[in-house]
Order: sequence, then C-alpha cells, then structure tokens
Amino acid sequence: MLEKIYKAAEFIESIIKYPPDIGMITGTGLGNLTGRMIVDNRIAYKDIPYFPVSTVIGHDGFLVAGTISRKRVLAMEGRFHLYEGYSPSEITFPIRIMKKLGAKYLFISSAAGGFNPMFKAGDLMVVDDHINFTGIDPLTGPNLDEFGPRFLDMSRVYDPGLILIAKNNAMKLEIDLKQGVYMGITGPCLETPSEVRFMRMLGADAVGMSTVHEVIVAKHCGLKIMAIVVITDMDLPDCMEEVKVEKVIKIAKAASPLLSALWESVIKELP
Repeated sequence: MLEKIYKAAEFIESIIKYPPDIGMITGTGLGNLTGRMIVDNRIAYKDIPYFPVSTVIGHDGFLVAGTISRKRVLAMEGRFHLYEGYSPSEITFPIRIMKKLGAKYLFISSAAGGFNPMFKAGDLMVVDDHINFTGIDPLTGPNLDEFGPRFLDMSRVYDPGLILIAKNNAMKLEIDLKQGVYMGITGPCLETPSEVRFMRMLGADAVGMSTVHEVIVAKHCGLKIMAIVVITDMDLPDCMEEVKVEKVIKIAKAASPLLSALWESVIKELP
C-alpha cells in the first residue's frame, strides 16, 4: 500500500505546480464546486497509477489542482463507494495521497437524505459528528505507522474551529446552515421506513453512502476536517416518497452555488 501511495503521489507531484494546502472531495452532482477554482491542472483518475475510477452517475472522475482565494486546493470531482465494489483502502487511497502531497485540511461535500424534521430538501448541513453504520473500519489491517497511530481517538473528529467559521460565514451569506450527525451506510439500497426510524433513534440527522471512511483516514493522517452535505431528499418514515437519483442530482446541483460560496468564504479565512 505504501508503495502504491508513493507512486501515485509522485505522478501527481510531477504534474501539479504547487503542493496543496487543502484536499477537497465533491459528491453526487457537486462536481461543479471546482468552478470557483483557478485551475492549473485537471488529471483523469484513470491516468493516475493505482487510482480507482468513478463508476457512478454524477461523479466526473477528475483530480483538479488550482487555487481558491489564494489557497492551493487539490479537489476530487467524484469519489468512490463500497457499493461500487471498492474496498475501504481503495476508497480512502486519495486521502493518504493528499496528505503525502502536503495537505493540512480535508473538506468534504456530499449528498444526503434528511431525517431531522426541521430540515428540508436543498438545505445545507455542516457535520458535527458521524455514525459509521457500514460495519467496516478503513483502518482494519496492518497500521500505516507513517500516517498515524494504531488506535485512533475519535472524540473530536470534525474541527470545531472550522465549523464555527462555516456558521459565521453562513449567517453573512444568509444561508440557513443546519448542523447535525451524519450516518454512513454501505448502499446501494436506500432506507426502508423502519430503518429510518431506527437510524433516527440512534441520533442521526442525515444519511449517506460515503464520507465516514474518508473522514476516519483523514483523522488518522492528522488532517483538519470539515464536511458539509446537501440534503437532497427527506426520509420521513410515515410519508416516504420514492427517491430517484436524477432528482437527487438535480437538487444537489441547485444547491451547488450556495455551497460553493460558503466553501470559498471558509477558505478565505484559513491561515
């Protein structure tokens, strides 16, 4: 694994102009978040040694290097999921590459179903904690000591300072930014009404099929983490409606301009 990380990092390093300050991951329908970047390089995943390839609609499959508000960003247009058949180590492979290249922050955006009755489709939610409901921990197996400890403390995963910056800037931008707990599941099936009731009882405000494994590995690498999800549909067990991926992508794309403005405002305030 270390050899693969090094080779992939060396390949990317030979192309990009500067080492990144920030690693960014965009999820379903959110690839155009990179539209606010001054782009230096765009690298297809298929060209990077050992890099997985996106197979899901709404995930473009490019690594984009450039700047936002004079901060150097390495952004993934599209990510990988367990339901595609990828292992946790493959899903989180890009995170360790970002760390190897010099990133200090990881910013994640994704689409999520909402449980909290105070939410509505199109809302943005900053994640303050998560529940790993996939049944798999990406740190299982031999520990990569170069990146982090064998036993990882998870008492404060999402950086409180970054969350505060996001909330303050959301008020300035007149964005009704929600805050809550994200539950990660394997997918690809969506939730039954009974599963929604159960997840809500466990304390989840939103659910999605990504994010938690990437966050765990980012924490292992010592990165400062913030995740903001777009609530693309509401999972209310007594009145659940059929969810179509086309609608999810449409709502995610509609929320992208606000989300992009919020990310840019946060990045401006980074030291």
